[in-house]
Amino acid sequence: MHDFLIMAVSDEGLMTPSLFIKTKFSAEEANDSPIEQVRLTVPITDDPTLPCLTFRTWVLGITSCALLAFANQFFGYRQNILSVTSVSAQIVVLPVGRLMAAILPNKVIRFPRTKWSFSLNPGPFNLKEHVLITIFANSGSNPVYAVGIITIVKAFYHGNIDAVPAMLLSQTTQVSLSKLDSM
Repeated sequence: MHDFLIMAVSDEGLMTPSLFIKTKFSAEEANDSPIEQVRLTVPITDDPTLPCLTFRTWVLGITSCALLAFANQFFGYRQNILSVTSVSAQIVVLPVGRLMAAILPNKVIRFPRTKWSFSLNPGPFNLKEHVLITIFANSGSNPVYAVGIITIVKAFYHGNIDAVPAMLLSQTTQVSLSKLDSM
């Protein structure tokens, strides 16, 4: 049995600690999903021996993030906008990840003068790598809203925003908008 603290939330934020409800759940109840399809496909246990931050994860994740960001920005200027979602990358990455697991050598690469090392192929392509690559892809599939501001300044006002202010504008709006989305 695990103890869980259920916190009451009001419009003003968290309520006083005297209103917290302490309850007990079994591990199965706490991790079990109410949706049958999820219960049947997702295990409630974790296998900590599966590697997740592998060479394949970083290469495929950064590649899918960059490709989706480019494709969505490029097709965003069309009259009929074409949006490429992270599901596309999720479907494409599975066979590519398995191919990389079959082709890459098991060579360990060491960083000179440090104890750091990594393997190009730590084993079969697994679920954790696939999920992380999908998260990378989802980060790239969302639009950068500040690009609209930069485009409007160039197209309608015939102005020019230098690269550094444009990057700062893009990054600050992404960080502040993602912060608002999480609230």
